[in-house]
Amino acid sequence: MSKFFDLQLLSIIAIKQFITKNSYLHLQMTEATAPRTHTYTKQTAPTIHYRVAMPKPETHLFEVTLRLAGYLSPVLDLKLPVWTPGSYLVREYARHLQDFAAFGDDKPLNWQKISKNHWQVETGNASQVTISYRIFANELSVRTNHLDSTHGYFNGAALFFRIPGWEEQPIQITVVPPYPQWQVTTALPPVPKKANTFCASDFDILVDNPFEIGLHQLHHFDVLGKPHELAIWGKGNYQVQQIIADFKKIIEVEAQMFGGLPYERYVFLLHLFAQAYGGLEHKNCCSLIYQRFGFRDREKYERFIQLVAHEFFHLWNVKRIRPKAFEVFDYDQENYTPSLWFCEGTTSYYDLLIPLRAGIYDAKSFLNYMSKEITRYETTPGRKVQPLSESSFDAWIKLYRQDANSSNSQMSYYLKGEMVSFLLDLLIRSRHRNQQSLDDVIRKMWHQFGKNEIGYTPAQLQEVIELITGIDLTDFFKRYIDGIEDLPFNEYLEPFGLQLVPEKEEEEPYLGIRVNTENGKEIIKFVAAGSPAQLAGIDPGDELLAIDGLRVGTNGLGDRLKDYQPQDIIQVTIFHQDELRTLPVTLASPLSGKYQLKAVENPSPTQKENFAGWLGAPLTTLR
Repeated sequence: MSKFFDLQLLSIIAIKQFITKNSYLHLQMTEATAPRTHTYTKQTAPTIHYRVAMPKPETHLFEVTLRLAGYLSPVLDLKLPVWTPGSYLVREYARHLQDFAAFGDDKPLNWQKISKNHWQVETGNASQVTISYRIFANELSVRTNHLDSTHGYFNGAALFFRIPGWEEQPIQITVVPPYPQWQVTTALPPVPKKANTFCASDFDILVDNPFEIGLHQLHHFDVLGKPHELAIWGKGNYQVQQIIADFKKIIEVEAQMFGGLPYERYVFLLHLFAQAYGGLEHKNCCSLIYQRFGFRDREKYERFIQLVAHEFFHLWNVKRIRPKAFEVFDYDQENYTPSLWFCEGTTSYYDLLIPLRAGIYDAKSFLNYMSKEITRYETTPGRKVQPLSESSFDAWIKLYRQDANSSNSQMSYYLKGEMVSFLLDLLIRSRHRNQQSLDDVIRKMWHQFGKNEIGYTPAQLQEVIELITGIDLTDFFKRYIDGIEDLPFNEYLEPFGLQLVPEKEEEEPYLGIRVNTENGKEIIKFVAAGSPAQLAGIDPGDELLAIDGLRVGTNGLGDRLKDYQPQDIIQVTIFHQDELRTLPVTLASPLSGKYQLKAVENPSPTQKENFAGWLGAPLTTLR
């Protein structure tokens, strides 16, 4: 079914590319708008200028003014995007817009709202049209807007209107900080002789360049002859020189893989917060958010570097090497593709591998991180329910909308995509004695699709992987990408002298619940599908009270269960929808809670050679 829908989308995109963008005449074919009585005619391109002010940042309100000069049509359509590329969820940015007003030659204009994100203005043939509105910005994430007394941050999709038919017109943006000491950082080029004014060559570029405004630290450094900037907002225990040194290593390794850097200047925007983690890629920059005290502990710092490697790798994979469904963005609705596993999952595999190649950690650390990823995969019940291609396709309604049953019914395309990419890399390397690898797949995709930003279809992606592997992968794709068969880790690990070993972290019998303390109550947050708890009738949201008549909570649950054996029947007392219940539960045998990659006993010379060729270290380093 997903392939059928993908073909439909490709047809729609082909039609959109065929129709010219230089006339409003085609809008009735390409825009989901209300019926209109007027007719658009060709006109010379208007000039588009946005002004973004924040006179009272403590109110969290950006004040935006759009000025159009030379706009000759009697009707102006304005659409606010509902999502931003790189974050696959309709976020309804229009819900944060207020105080909309329209003026023509300084006189009020009539306007109406056509749909949730669509405003329509009667211009009255005014020579200059001015639109003003406010955007409430109090969500600190890499994909939204945030404004307070310390800084302002915004993404174009969440702040600026798209003018249908004029998406390819250049756009100027002037930022007006609330205080003279606040600086503005963005990857957009500045307009000469205009303070805090920048130019985007088209709407896609405007959306793709976030802004940071405030008293952030700004550090400059060069890599491979190109300027880079690191803007840091927030306090933390980071060491700037160490971060920059490791950033340089990441950049150099990835540039070497692709044969150079596809930009003239690059900006890292880093926000430091409490317990935050995330990133969003852009063509010439990235936004990162990380826990402010996550830099001293070595493992936490390496996790941060993996985040950087991930977002920087997206420069190629996603921003330029992208599925056909993303070749032309539709900002009004979901853009479906079954290939997000390659966009995000393959990038997730490389975000572990790149720091190894950069010398930031060693092969043993890499395998430990990979073991943790495999453990997360193997302990997710949803892997037996949702195929990888379906997970990609349904990102819009599932991955970013987690509920109490998500782990039972869903499989992250990030995580399983990483696992499949791992196996494909091992397969290619074992067949070609490390003379070819998944690197060659990425490079082929770069040269065939990425350089000219031509979208690829799922079939073309499979063709490239098969070309590099040298075999027909129809069965592989059917079983592991479009199907839900268990991944054969040990089959692919064996040529490299490795094996995946399940380990039992705890010896207590299996109950199958996860409990959190909330407002002094022990709330069951997750019940595993098919677990003893589910079979007994325990649900997420129930309040756990006691086992065999004695109170039990989050911290003591594991210890209590150690007093029992598999097949013992315990009496679990809960509040279920305010009703007191005591349910008999038959405990099961312990499950494997941890998986570890280990060297096989007595590896052969070929296995040792393959391992060294893959990770650049002898297999004995694992002993």
